[in-house]
Amino acid sequence: MKIISFIAELAENNTKEWFDIHRDQYNLARKELVDFTAKVLESLSHSNPWVSVLSPSKCLYRINRDIRFSKNKAPYKTGIGIFIAPGGRSSGNAGYYLHLEPNNNYIGGGVYAPQPAVLSAIRQEIYFNSDSFIKILNAPAFKDNFDQMMDDRLKRPPKGFPPDFKHIDLLKYKHFVISRPLNAEIISDNKMVEKLLPFFEAQRDFITFLNMAIANSEEIYP
Repeated sequence: MKIISFIAELAENNTKEWFDIHRDQYNLARKELVDFTAKVLESLSHSNPWVSVLSPSKCLYRINRDIRFSKNKAPYKTGIGIFIAPGGRSSGNAGYYLHLEPNNNYIGGGVYAPQPAVLSAIRQEIYFNSDSFIKILNAPAFKDNFDQMMDDRLKRPPKGFPPDFKHIDLLKYKHFVISRPLNAEIISDNKMVEKLLPFFEAQRDFITFLNMAIANSEEIYP
């Protein structure tokens, strides 16, 4: 993909001056990325009806970095993120994620750093429906592709839940995110969308469970 070669060059020349000179090159790469994202959405919509109302612009992040509070003043991101979630990338819902970056391509999904009310609702959903959640985590397709969640957890059980709960470790997670690396062959394949689809489908029940919890949080905390 043109966008990967572009951001590889950008990583070596991360200035506004360089970007302005190469803006036409970026625009061509961006168009290819938009077309690619549209194909991903079309493929996913067959088993995820909510995807059919999304447009690529709702799933793609801006290449500009927010440098207001960062010590790193490089103006542009050197990785491309595609986040496919109900309502779009800024909705706060769980979704599918694809990251494209030279030597750091990966696919995954979930919800990162949810708001406290949302995090509490996810924990409650797991607490009351732990058998269903564990069944999702142990499903062969899921387990073969995503062996664990992002390991950032509380040291102690979260407030409001019994410490002796059988699956208390699941409630300690601060994020509910999974990922796996993608090899360069998949990224460069002209059948890339087809080859990514099984990775997306493997996590569909995981995403659905989280969004059900998030929907419940909106009912509890309107």
